[in-house]
Amino acid sequence: MTTDSVKIGFIGFGNMGQAIADGFLYKEALGPSQMGACAQDYEKLKKNTQARGMHSFADSRQTVEWADVVVLAVKPWMVGAVLEPVKDMLEGKILWSVAAGVMFDDFEKMLPPGIHHISAIPSTPAAVGEGIFTCEKKHSLTGDEHAFFCSMLSRIGLVAEVETAKVNIANTISGCGPAFASMFAEALGDAGVMYGLTRSQAYELAAGMLAGTGKLMLGQGRHPGQMKDDVCSPGGTTIRGVAALEKAGLRSAVIGAVQAAMGKYEE
Repeated sequence: MTTDSVKIGFIGFGNMGQAIADGFLYKEALGPSQMGACAQDYEKLKKNTQARGMHSFADSRQTVEWADVVVLAVKPWMVGAVLEPVKDMLEGKILWSVAAGVMFDDFEKMLPPGIHHISAIPSTPAAVGEGIFTCEKKHSLTGDEHAFFCSMLSRIGLVAEVETAKVNIANTISGCGPAFASMFAEALGDAGVMYGLTRSQAYELAAGMLAGTGKLMLGQGRHPGQMKDDVCSPGGTTIRGVAALEKAGLRSAVIGAVQAAMGKYEE
């Protein structure tokens, strides 16, 4: 299996499926003819796949028959029902689940013995090759399959392998984080507009700042506290802003947001 020849079939082609496909296309990691999908709304599916030059399939069995890697991109509560008609066709293929909260042991109960499967949940920035894939360490891929799989994903993002018990918190930070970060960017944009910037200028500055800060932290392995300190001159403007954020409870608000999101897994 190589990136030049592999065929990726999506069962379900909503936001997550489209983000993954767009990332492969954006980074030119895969060609459009190497990807295909099926979904409940076939007319909508055709519009989304044809716009990308991908294949569209009438049902999941056609998708699985064609694909080498089957991406299960459906809501967690749908997994069992969606697998039922295709589980006898998965031998010799890689089943990749992006369904949050459905782990290795769950799939072992739903699948016939010997099926090679892995859970790797993406974040939406995968669409521009900057995603985070929370991969459950426990999987049933061979060594070669796992190496290929991680190499393929690394073309469009950061691959973070975590123990099963930590998948949910890792996915909350990387998967819910874009929404939290977007709210912060929007707030910065509002402040910029208040002081005379156009909305587009303010959002461009906020987005560029977030992208650059993240790359600096990853690229240099910097501690976020040190990066904050580096910008805070004694008696300067930034430390005044930091003090205001501390007074407003930014840290506790973010931690509270993560706790609220994690509560969904505990219901």
